Amino acid sequence: MRAVLDACVLYPTVLREILVGVAARGGCTPFWSARILAEWQRAAARLGPAGATIAAGEIAHLRSLWPSAEIPADANLEARLDLPDPADKHVLATAISAQADCIITLNLKDFPARTLHNEGLHAQSPDAFLMALWLERPAIVEDAVRAARIATEAASGRPQPLRALLKRARLPRLGKALE
Repeated sequence: MRAVLDACVLYPTVLREILVGVAARGGCTPFWSARILAEWQRAAARLGPAGATIAAGEIAHLRSLWPSAEIPADANLEARLDLPDPADKHVLATAISAQADCIITLNLKDFPARTLHNEGLHAQSPDAFLMALWLERPAIVEDAVRAARIATEAASGRPQPLRALLKRARLPRLGKALE
């Protein structure tokens, strides 16, 4: 599965760690654009200068792990696309250029099924994507979730109940399934 990860699933951290963990275990091939990564960094900057600095380091790390995941912008392709939110045309253009199968996003309403179908794509919420993958290849998802939970517990210094952690990460169905 070739998947474009929208900025809204790269930030927050736990959701990103699970999706990237799934990719590292062969569950999907991730793609993004420089603009998607910049949106993530701007969102993190709302926490202050430290948030932007941490995001820059995490972005550099992702780029080193997947050097071919970043898809260059195609202004001509973006110009021909029509979406409810014109600011999301770059995400669809990235998916088309990457020959992706899907866009993983929390903003499904911004990616109408008919428009995406015409491009040979579909959009999925991260919860639906991970649930489907878990049903096919449970070990990949379970291992990625376990690693994200361990990292979160180490960073917070306290136990993280699995279902609550996944609910905060906007993965309520997965949390219920794994509990």
